[in-house]
Amino acid sequence: MSRNWKIRIAIGLVIVAFAYFQRCSRTEENPYTGREQAIALNAQDEIALGLQSAPQMIQEYGGLYQNQELQDQVDYVGQKLVRSTVAKDSPYQFDFHLLADGETINAFALPGGQVFITYALYSRLQNEDQLAGVLGHEIGHVLGRHSSERIAESDFWRTVSQGANVGANAGDLVAGIGQNTLLTNGRGDELESDDLGVRFMMETGYDPYEMIQVMEILKAAAGPSRVPEFQSTHPDPDNRIEKIKESIQKYKGGS
Repeated sequence: MSRNWKIRIAIGLVIVAFAYFQRCSRTEENPYTGREQAIALNAQDEIALGLQSAPQMIQEYGGLYQNQELQDQVDYVGQKLVRSTVAKDSPYQFDFHLLADGETINAFALPGGQVFITYALYSRLQNEDQLAGVLGHEIGHVLGRHSSERIAESDFWRTVSQGANVGANAGDLVAGIGQNTLLTNGRGDELESDDLGVRFMMETGYDPYEMIQVMEILKAAAGPSRVPEFQSTHPDPDNRIEKIKESIQKYKGGS
């Protein structure tokens, strides 16, 4: 029994070491943020994954909103942001979609450049600058390579969990640690995208303070029963507002 236990521990440690080595080998500096991050997919794989997933996402949100004038506005603002920022020099293929869902207040981006906003959110925006804030934030997710980073993190913790299972039957504990790490990093992704969104708005000539108004819209839509920050992958709107103000001052100082 003692020998078998030692063998299991040794195998578990080898698996964990492999996970760590794999994670380190995937680490690179993001040219758009300057941040070191583990990446699971290259740019072409991100584009392919986004294009493959887009039809399903469109279907889940009731299809595309059938108003070409509004879709054209979303395209105009999105492409204006791309042309005026580092996004234009990226390999990503940005497409902007207005979804028909009139109930779900949401915007999101798939890896590689597929960006979506629901009509429910679009209809609450009061001007073009606010739309630019939403789309700039989503462009930030793409350039931040957050989906690829999350996949790399998931792969790492899955492998570590397997090693823990072999070594000490502690896989559930380690998997839980991995989930908490992903949750925390998810909030970091949102703040990084807010920061990039502010930068992109200012570089394109939009009023960055309208990003604060977007946060107020999201806060009002969530109401008093919104999920506490510690239970959510998104930072609390009030915390995001403070960070957005800091970003505005930061980029004003650098201009």
